[in-house]
Amino acid sequence: MIDAVAVVVPARDEATTLPRCLDAVHRALAHLPAGTARTVVVVADRCTDATAALARRHGAHVTTNTRLTTIGAVRDLGCRTALRALPGYPASEVLLLNTDADTEVTPPWAARHLDRARLGWHACAGPAHLFAPFPGSSAAATRYRDVVAAGEPNVYGANLAVRADAYRGVGGFGPIATGEDHALWRRLGAAGYRRCHEPAARVFTSPRLHGRAPGGLAALLRELAHDTDRQAP
Repeated sequence: MIDAVAVVVPARDEATTLPRCLDAVHRALAHLPAGTARTVVVVADRCTDATAALARRHGAHVTTNTRLTTIGAVRDLGCRTALRALPGYPASEVLLLNTDADTEVTPPWAARHLDRARLGWHACAGPAHLFAPFPGSSAAATRYRDVVAAGEPNVYGANLAVRADAYRGVGGFGPIATGEDHALWRRLGAAGYRRCHEPAARVFTSPRLHGRAPGGLAALLRELAHDTDRQAP
């Protein structure tokens, strides 16, 4: 039985977007069953703005990183901090929910992931929709929709739940500079952990073309926009 939920949010100079992110997280946590322990951890990654202070003001545990490192290592720091903030709960009873500071989760988000975990799934990925129009041409927007709809649903660090014992069992995200979410998902599958997708656990994320981490959703949007522009007659 999953009795505790931890939300981990990496943030690098996200004072503009973080308050709305955390407000949405708290709304989602309010939909969890009574008695479910919960905590929110923000990793202030080399921040030069008010990210850490705002996170504390919004009730989050804050841990800081001051050295140049990878997004995988930053997410792992947040997960370790979250587990320390939930003493007394074995890893098999803790669900680690991951999202991003430029993302707003929907009210059912945490509850839908928890439902899947309580049904025996070790990891669950949900969809990430853009909360503003695609920042490019209509042709680029169509290409983005095709990418998202193609084959198996995508996996996003902005919307990924992992049971803590499974997370530890494959070594966490690891010191990966880009694609840390996909790498963790693949290792979970290779190790025999049960994975699923939950379309009702939706998040809405920024359509910005220049993100804080290399190779993420912003890079995909930028690539699609630029490739489509080059192909235009």
